[in-house]
Amino acid sequence: MRLNVRVAALCIVLLACQGALAADLAQRWVSAGGALSEWVGALGGESKLVGVDTTSQHPESLRALPSIGYQRQLSAEGVLSLRPQILVGTEEMGPPPVLAQIRNAGVQVELFSAAPSLAALQDNLRHLGQLLGAESRAREFFEDYQQSLSRHSVRVDEARLKQKAPGVLLLVGSAGGKPLVAGKDTAADWLLQQAGGHNLATHSGYKPFSVETLASLNPEVLVFADRALRGEEARAALFKENPILSSTRAARDGRVMELDPTLLVGGLSPRLPQSLVKLTNAFYPAQVP
Repeated sequence: MRLNVRVAALCIVLLACQGALAADLAQRWVSAGGALSEWVGALGGESKLVGVDTTSQHPESLRALPSIGYQRQLSAEGVLSLRPQILVGTEEMGPPPVLAQIRNAGVQVELFSAAPSLAALQDNLRHLGQLLGAESRAREFFEDYQQSLSRHSVRVDEARLKQKAPGVLLLVGSAGGKPLVAGKDTAADWLLQQAGGHNLATHSGYKPFSVETLASLNPEVLVFADRALRGEEARAALFKENPILSSTRAARDGRVMELDPTLLVGGLSPRLPQSLVKLTNAFYPAQVP
């Protein structure tokens, strides 16, 4: 009997602690960074969001939230007007003086990694899980994500045994204007490699190329991400503004594909494994199951 009383008392204490923890969790969140905002939602925190940046476009419900502008060009007034308790974003978020102002106003600012790596994603999910009180869910998501990428890697290896990795260029632009070419040490380069492509750009970061250079590289596959336009409209604008691209093998063979630009912001997103499948199917069409 005495043991049962002790067990009941322990249960009451644990429930009280859980209630206190839930009360301590920040209820008004602002998020900057497309992938990070997606993970907030995936871990059950979307209802806490009162504002997001312009790169936070998925799920579609986030587009109805107030915007705080582009993640690299935030204003303290815009963020503070939403009365947030916590601002989450990657190290791409800024500028630093604005973040200092937001901290000085009493807002908790939590920074995450934008590095395109599984190690960074694991740390991000662990950190986000702690903030949301969803540690176990965060662990499960990471394990599933890791397994998904491992299965995809096996498929890419099998495709490469039968077909040479295609030479690829990934262009990032706006309304078809002069694009930036994604080089090494970028999320775009990581994405191309994981999908089984060979990035023809050897520079670091994102860099504008001359039309002559673009033509001389002559990619077998051209991937483009337009921040302003979508679909056929984006494709038409790209070739209208950069007609030299029409002479590439990719254009002649019809191997030009679009990529959602938000996949390149804020680290590895929940949608990335699915996007890798689409890229690999385009890189190795003969190997599509």
